[in-house]
Amino acid sequence: MNPTEEIDNLIAKHPDWRGARLASLRALILDVDPGIIETWKWMGSPVWERDGILCVGNIFKNKVKLVFMDGAALSDPHTLFNAELAGNTRRGIDFFEADITDDSALRALIRAAISHNQARVKK
Repeated sequence: MNPTEEIDNLIAKHPDWRGARLASLRALILDVDPGIIETWKWMGSPVWERDGILCVGNIFKNKVKLVFMDGAALSDPHTLFNAELAGNTRRGIDFFEADITDDSALRALIRAAISHNQARVKK
């Protein structure tokens, strides 16, 4: 299977709010930039890349998580990051069932991750 099919299958395995949330996050991520590609890594994780890894998504028992690989280097003026805050590199966003996603702020964070990756590539 290709990465898109793997992600489709992961979403289909979770017909509850978690699958719907990952599907909506996926659509939002892909909508930010036409150069974003989906990959499938680390024994079963959806990954979105643009000049390097932007974020990794996954479904857990009571949440859906996005982890930004270089999140600590990104500006987060809307304080979306609420997980993995103690590390030097990664930052995560845990989405719970009742959470409302700030789509505009998340798009800005994804664009910041793209800019960060592109700045590293040019060095």
